[in-house]
Amino acid sequence: MTQQDVTTGRGVDPEWLDGFLHRWEAAWDTHDADAVLSHMTEDIVYNDSASPKEMRGHDDVREFLEYAWRSMPDAHFEAIDGPYLHPSEPRASFYWRGTGTNTGPTDPPGLKATGKSLEFYGADFHEYRDGKVCRLTIVFDMADLMRQLGALPSQGGREEKMLIGMTNLRGRLPGGS
Repeated sequence: MTQQDVTTGRGVDPEWLDGFLHRWEAAWDTHDADAVLSHMTEDIVYNDSASPKEMRGHDDVREFLEYAWRSMPDAHFEAIDGPYLHPSEPRASFYWRGTGTNTGPTDPPGLKATGKSLEFYGADFHEYRDGKVCRLTIVFDMADLMRQLGALPSQGGREEKMLIGMTNLRGRLPGGS
């Protein structure tokens, strides 16, 4: 199966995908937006747990990548399980592990650098066209990342219980939601 066959409805060629995922991972490690964008179609549709909006096209993705790398300039991602291929569609997914140090601002939401080392796990869901990713969804537990940054209290702790209590109280107040 050739690179063009990725879009014929016969699924994704595992050999092609193996090479693509190595290039994909290497591009992300360069922290060069052009290197990452070279693996995406011009009309990419990209949803990421770290972004408050759906990104469409290279300009949106470039802006997001620059923000992400400003927050974690040593970010590294490695596939740890998969890929999982759709049997008849040009789609694949895989699990990954991300690491990095928060040495720059995280904006949005407006957090100052903490200097904290982070480790988190997530999944990529790819759809391919013409040998590139045309639709990308990246999911991970953003609340866990915010806990590691110190922006949210640890699970089960006193601060979390207080926050839940305040949230419940707010829901009982007139005009609360």
